[in-house]
Amino acid sequence: MSGQNAQNAERVIRLEGKKPGKFHLIFGRTGIILLLLLVQMLVLFSVFKWLGKYVPLFWSGGAAASAILSIYLVNRSGDPTITITWIVLIMLLPVFGTLLYIFVRTEFGHRLLHRRLAEVLAETRDCVAASPSILEELPAQIQNLAHYVREQSGYPLCANTRVQYFPLGEEMFQAMLERMESAKHFIFLEFFIVAEGYMWGRMLDILQRKAQEGVEIRMLYDGTCAFTLLPYEYPEKLKALGIDCRMFAPIRPFVSTHYNNRDHRKILVVDGLCAFTGGVNLADEYINRTHPHGHWKDTGLLLEGDAVRNFTLMFLQMWAVTGKSEEISPYLAPTRPVEAEGYVLPYGDVPLDEERVGEMVYLEILHRAERYVHITSPYLILDNELVSALTFAAKRGVDVKIILPGEPDHYVAYALAYTHYRTLLRAGVRLYSYSPGFIHAKSFVSDDLTAVVGTINLDYRSLCHHFECAAYLYHSPAVAAVESDFQKTLEVCRPILLEDLRKEKFSRKCNGYLLKWLAPLM
Repeated sequence: MSGQNAQNAERVIRLEGKKPGKFHLIFGRTGIILLLLLVQMLVLFSVFKWLGKYVPLFWSGGAAASAILSIYLVNRSGDPTITITWIVLIMLLPVFGTLLYIFVRTEFGHRLLHRRLAEVLAETRDCVAASPSILEELPAQIQNLAHYVREQSGYPLCANTRVQYFPLGEEMFQAMLERMESAKHFIFLEFFIVAEGYMWGRMLDILQRKAQEGVEIRMLYDGTCAFTLLPYEYPEKLKALGIDCRMFAPIRPFVSTHYNNRDHRKILVVDGLCAFTGGVNLADEYINRTHPHGHWKDTGLLLEGDAVRNFTLMFLQMWAVTGKSEEISPYLAPTRPVEAEGYVLPYGDVPLDEERVGEMVYLEILHRAERYVHITSPYLILDNELVSALTFAAKRGVDVKIILPGEPDHYVAYALAYTHYRTLLRAGVRLYSYSPGFIHAKSFVSDDLTAVVGTINLDYRSLCHHFECAAYLYHSPAVAAVESDFQKTLEVCRPILLEDLRKEKFSRKCNGYLLKWLAPLM
């Protein structure tokens, strides 16, 4: 494999495709919001200009409708924070709020997708069998967690799985290239972001050659890439190279609620023998070839053994949603035996129900912790349950530390995170800023026993709206590697103190507090 070949692979795609412009932004969710706001303004203008004498009737009717909808919302099951957000929005802007709520709740752009996914999950949830004997060996708390994940998402706890932890995206990338080169049967890729450049060019070169050798290549990426990163016709261009490629939930004019329910997973499976996951997307900043926000700190896992089948099943489920059903059992055949300590539970989370599997696993770690819980997350936009769990753990003497970006990638996300700092710090949670730049890693590690590494951020998008995945580790040697990396990362972090909050810009404080009531919808 040569660098020139990788560059050629990039050039073929770039020369033949046209990057998306602002058209998709206008005709996507942003366009819908602007349209609904325009409707609100037109209604108000019309009432005051031509129907002035009916203004009291209009306001009375609007207030009554808002009250009825608010009563309905209060009696629906779901997160009370999200409920309050909708009620405030509907009360302040009755026309806009009501229409936006109807649009979001009906999921007009995604209803068929959701129906198809529900069918696929029902058909495939038992394709990877659980081993009752494994659970008998474990403490009751772990048995209960494994039972919960199995019942809610369909993925079993596994033994006989070797785990390698990567403290940097660069290291994970090299391992991914090596495993892809060794592929004999199939390579499955599922990623939230794919961007042309060095990283994707190197991978594309291998994929094209492997396709010519007869290896089955399937690739799935999220439809939001069609906004600014890839041409809309990119799947067709990859198919010309022998790569079966699909876009998950493509952006469609005026019917695409593209913000909601995106495929935020990062999965690479090779021959059913190994699987990668973590925070690393397929773009150059993730391996520090470019530096949009200083040094980019990311992490990931390589699994070998029985637990690989969970990730294979996750990919095949999402693949089936975008096409026809197929026989998947050949891809889920038992892997070659691997002897390894500990237990691994790869799991996925889907936004089709009120069950937040990703958040529940995080909460279980916080509630069970005895000595410490160490967390890395690029975002900190928390609901009441997570705030309560974090502060309660700290108040009962657990060492709770969270590393956050020193150079955030989104101003709004940083402003919202700031609104939680005072509450957490006063409770004894210790916060740190990653001085070299941006930390994109999503990990929990606790008591030298358990860890989670995956794609699940501490924000409403990951916990409520997106398709996510992660691997829960118990008594695996990789747990020590996660904690060791946390301690090394801590050495280059700056502590965030209560006195620092007084020095924050007034505009940032105001923006954070004003935006906080909209956080569940952002």
